[in-house]
Amino acid sequence: MESQKSQNSNMLLAFLTLLGVIILVAIVGFFMLRKGPEIIQGQAEVDEYRVSSKVPGRILEYRVKEGDMVKAGDTLAILEAPDVQAKLDQARAALTAAQAQNEKAIKGARQEQIQGAYEMWQKAKAGVEIAEKSYKRIKNLYDQGVMPAQKFDEVSAQRNAAIATEKAAKSQYDMAKNGAEREDKIAAAALTDRAKGAVAEVESYIKETYLTASASGEVSEIFPKVGELVGTGAPIMNIAIMNNMWVTFNVREDLLKGLSIGSEFKAIIPALNNEEIELKVYYMKDLGTYAAWKATKTTGQFDLKTFEVRARPLERITGLRPGMSVIISKN
Repeated sequence: MESQKSQNSNMLLAFLTLLGVIILVAIVGFFMLRKGPEIIQGQAEVDEYRVSSKVPGRILEYRVKEGDMVKAGDTLAILEAPDVQAKLDQARAALTAAQAQNEKAIKGARQEQIQGAYEMWQKAKAGVEIAEKSYKRIKNLYDQGVMPAQKFDEVSAQRNAAIATEKAAKSQYDMAKNGAEREDKIAAAALTDRAKGAVAEVESYIKETYLTASASGEVSEIFPKVGELVGTGAPIMNIAIMNNMWVTFNVREDLLKGLSIGSEFKAIIPALNNEEIELKVYYMKDLGTYAAWKATKTTGQFDLKTFEVRARPLERITGLRPGMSVIISKN
């Protein structure tokens, strides 16, 4: 009888123990499985620009290293481009030749040539004077009938030839003294301008071998090593503009409440001891069908799309770096 009672007592104790365990598990499950606040995680981003060159060359020297702060106009790297330097020498030589041709066209013939043309003109003038005297003497004799017509015709021809020779010599002298024709001068000046343009073009390429910062920022990444060849337009380094920083979030559309354009909200930065910051939304765009989505029911009546939301801090945050996590807690 006592054995029966002991057995019943043990069974009751086991039942109560099992019931207690079930109740304890239910309580723990209730608190652990209860839906908590939704967490939206984003990260800090920053504008960057790539530094590249118009001309191919070899990296000769870096004036900065990764992590350095630079200002607009600072020299970042120097390229070695001997082929561009050779083209500059050629362009300068062509300019020198064009300028010489232009000066020759403006100045005209050499002084010795001008003097020679003048002497030929004077010689022709003297010939005309002699021919005129001979013509007058023969003409008087011809008019008196003592000179045959053949002789008069010969003297007239000689006179006319001397006059023509004198005119030709005068033209040669004038041409030597006045220089080249107007059209030749214009053409020579145009060739000089073209040569100057070629020199300016190559000099601009020479300047491109000195890579400078177009805006202030931090050197975030350098790609080629010193001595490596780089092609036209190849990126040399990235510069992060640290003054233009924002935070980007990927937010499911059922969590977009309070995140509209122009709205302000609070978030925390775990890397900065959970510092609380205020942000203002300035950009929203859906990520498309390729982005993560979630069905509202297992039967999938409609899908929840994801939106990219960008927001800027209302104040400058000391220590905030690109890539740091930014957390929004939505109850």
